[in-house]
Amino acid sequence: QVQLVESGGGLVQAGGSLRLSCAASGNIFSISTMGWYRQAPGKQRELVAVFTSGGATNYAEVVKGRFTISRDNGKNTVYLQMNSLKVEDTAVYYCNVLVIRNDFAFEYWGQGTQVTVSP
Repeated sequence: QVQLVESGGGLVQAGGSLRLSCAASGNIFSISTMGWYRQAPGKQRELVAVFTSGGATNYAEVVKGRFTISRDNGKNTVYLQMNSLKVEDTAVYYCNVLVIRNDFAFEYWGQGTQVTVSP
């Protein structure tokens, strides 16, 4: 089993910044992808930023240039630095990890952390 512990959400004014953290622990011998998704009220969950299996980064178009994903492999932790936040960035942000184990892929989600951006 894999545990994902997220932190760093909160309330911020538009134009402000927040940094999210997600620490993975447990049976994580081979992490394939690690990243962030978000879900706003009444909307589907969407990709925000992710490290691919090859180590590259992918970002949603709407966050490019404002958000930066980074990671500390030694701590199995992924971060999301969010700058120039907009009201439309308000959502619950979820950490997501894909682990390869015995040639099978297992997907895990964090509990979610609320990010609220006020006008």
